[in-house]
Amino acid sequence: MDIKVAIFEDNKALRDSLYMLIDGSPGFVCTGCFANCRKVIKDIESSEPDVVLMDIEMPGISGIEAVQLIKKQFPQIQILMQTVFEEDDKIFASVCAGASGYLLKKTPPAKMLDAIKETSEGGAPMTPSVAAKVLQMFQKQGAQVHPEFVDLSEREREVLKHLVTGDSYKMISAACYISIDTVKTHIKSIYHKLHVNSKSEAVAKAIIQKLV
Repeated sequence: MDIKVAIFEDNKALRDSLYMLIDGSPGFVCTGCFANCRKVIKDIESSEPDVVLMDIEMPGISGIEAVQLIKKQFPQIQILMQTVFEEDDKIFASVCAGASGYLLKKTPPAKMLDAIKETSEGGAPMTPSVAAKVLQMFQKQGAQVHPEFVDLSEREREVLKHLVTGDSYKMISAACYISIDTVKTHIKSIYHKLHVNSKSEAVAKAIIQKLV
């Protein structure tokens, strides 16, 4: 089954380029291209994507605000942020809003497709430099708070451990001998108990508080 992708990109040339890349690649289909996020909920309802490619610098409603709106209404949809610059505050805000991954717009086409596929399977793709920044920021945040008691079940800790090592939902399913739907149920519970909204947040909190 093809991975359905919706593109939110302010730059028309880049938007058209991404459309041709995604719609012209086996295993992928572009179900919508949008120049702004003013009707983001209606656009998501009409395009029904598995993965959203979101430009962080969108006019009107920003990409970060759009992520929050999408995740509130459609928590199952995975969102991959794109930007030109590695700005610490925006990276942190994107992850906290619920973005699954964060890539630079100069990412080569083949790696972009790999990142979309990884995101659709529950992964959290980031360029190494971005991943390092995210971890540094969460460690800095963690240094300012006291560790809290987190009542995770044994299975939830097992699933969280797999998230920390970077395993996709499919890999966790195989390793734990449970269905992907059950993996998603455990992850939803983990997010609730950790008071987080994204995989990156959960992983950072697990590392900082040594939960696994």
